[in-house]
Amino acid sequence: MPGSSAPQPQRPQPRRPRSLRPLAFGADPAGARMERIRRSPHFADGVFRNPEGPRPADPEEPRPAPSGSRTALAKTFFTKEARERRRPASAVPLHPTTAEDLARPPATGLRVTWMGHSSVLAEIDGGRVLFDPVWGRRCSPFTFAGPKRLHPVPLPVASLGRVDVVVISHDHYDHLDLPTIRALASTDTLFAVPLGVGAHLERWGVSESRIRELDWTESTQVGDLRLTATPARHFCGRGLRNRQHTLWASWVAEGPSGHRVFHSGDTGYFPGFHEIGAAHGPFDATMIQVGAYSEHWPDIHMTPAEGMRAHLDLQGTPSAGVMLPIHWATFSLAPHPWDEPGEGTVEAAARMGARAALPRPGEPFEPTSDEVPATPWWRAVAPRTTEGRPAGSSTTGDPRSADTSTSTSGPDAAEAAPTSS
Repeated sequence: MPGSSAPQPQRPQPRRPRSLRPLAFGADPAGARMERIRRSPHFADGVFRNPEGPRPADPEEPRPAPSGSRTALAKTFFTKEARERRRPASAVPLHPTTAEDLARPPATGLRVTWMGHSSVLAEIDGGRVLFDPVWGRRCSPFTFAGPKRLHPVPLPVASLGRVDVVVISHDHYDHLDLPTIRALASTDTLFAVPLGVGAHLERWGVSESRIRELDWTESTQVGDLRLTATPARHFCGRGLRNRQHTLWASWVAEGPSGHRVFHSGDTGYFPGFHEIGAAHGPFDATMIQVGAYSEHWPDIHMTPAEGMRAHLDLQGTPSAGVMLPIHWATFSLAPHPWDEPGEGTVEAAARMGARAALPRPGEPFEPTSDEVPATPWWRAVAPRTTEGRPAGSSTTGDPRSADTSTSTSGPDAAEAAPTSS
């Protein structure tokens, strides 16, 4: 008809491009998960917030702000001598019979095996908990760049045997490792994680039904084990845009007999350790972060002295339980000497009258037995200063204030950005 026009054929809708976000970056929380995050009392103004409390280790002696420019910081981090001090001089001695030892049940009902960095297998009254498993070659989103392992894993993840639950403290690359999670996703293990972290796991193939996502002070039951997410002072993020939409946590695991362990994840020292200990302690073992500290980020990582103080806060008395130093020896994430966290732990334990376990990677021990590993195994392979001393032997308990020439550093890349750790 005059004035009418023939209908125009509809153009096909363009195909939505597949996500360009690298798989290792994980996924942002959305939908019901994000709504739950917004209801958290620890989420305000669009981000998760750290617990309140004084920043320095000693509230009566505030730590001065670090001095020096970013250029000076970079020189401290990247000089040849500094690089050599951040790695062992020779091969790290691993425990040779980890698989055979784990095949036998613990005599006391409680056994702990440090696998390096913050990865720990805790066997509690027949239940098996794997904390922060990182079996990857690099703690990085890339296979070709980022901090590399300084020692092999003590045994393949497939050789661990049954794992009832994997517990993740937060989503940084040196605690949440894509290749390790994908290997564990093929098993029937459950995953206990802080709020928001489940989004990463689901993108990597873990079904929602196998994820227990907790806010601070919330608990979940896995068989006979009770797991509780407890506060920590840290931050989160894996992608280029760090939205602070995933929570970080420390964890308490308790068995039916009353055996209890604590895993710190990553954290700065804060007064909340007293409250955690009062609510859940004392503990047969605490696994405490003692490495990757610096005066440039005192709020998010503890020194060995601060770690030992946290252990005592959790326990209430030096005679209770054993402290296992973690988050050291496996990756170079800060400019302090490789062996300094170990030496600092030994010194702090002696000065504070506490009991520390010093296992080699892969060496199981029973915290409630009469003896725990106590030999400073790292000294045989420690880097040396120009005077021939072990590089980390000068520490006096708080390396950030004891020797600024080895403790000034920039943010570790696995923690602060996806391209560095």
